[in-house]
Amino acid sequence: MSSAPRILAFSASARRESLNRKLLAVAVTAVREAGGEVTLIDLNDYVLPLYHGDLEEAEGLPSNAVKLIELINSHPGLLIASPEYNSMITPLLKNTLDWCSRADEDPFPGKVAAVVSASPGPFGGVRSQKLAQQLLLQLGCHVVPVQAILPHANKAFEADGNLIDTRAFKAVQTLAGALVETTRKMGPATA
Repeated sequence: MSSAPRILAFSASARRESLNRKLLAVAVTAVREAGGEVTLIDLNDYVLPLYHGDLEEAEGLPSNAVKLIELINSHPGLLIASPEYNSMITPLLKNTLDWCSRADEDPFPGKVAAVVSASPGPFGGVRSQKLAQQLLLQLGCHVVPVQAILPHANKAFEADGNLIDTRAFKAVQTLAGALVETTRKMGPATA
């Protein structure tokens, strides 16, 4: 039996009570149940300055970018919760991916990536999810083509964090299974 594929998971929201963090917790559990080994990180622990080419030229990569790049390199799969800000991805996600893509050896090509999104609105963050998927594809990732969105997310969780939206829960389980299986099939995109 092959070893469990390693998946790096994070939310592109810095808010502690973020709906996307809650959905990510559900997705992390689903990935583990599907046979994946998940490393869950908080981007608040890897604060980065706004990407600026002159800053990079003068100082090189920030130490937190180096740490994130190492984490990405050691995980063949990525699970990202992508909130929606004004119908777009968050500046936090864009900035994080921009800095990490500046490594001497870009860590993204060949990775398998999956994106979940939650929103209190009726679209469930689908616009940011599509943009995040597009960006990950552009960076060279294989993006799992499963939509896992959570509309009306402010009403979708019990007090203990359980997801009560059964349709969204099934979508997250499908995405988790596809992420684990695709990562396993594609083999390690790590050293």
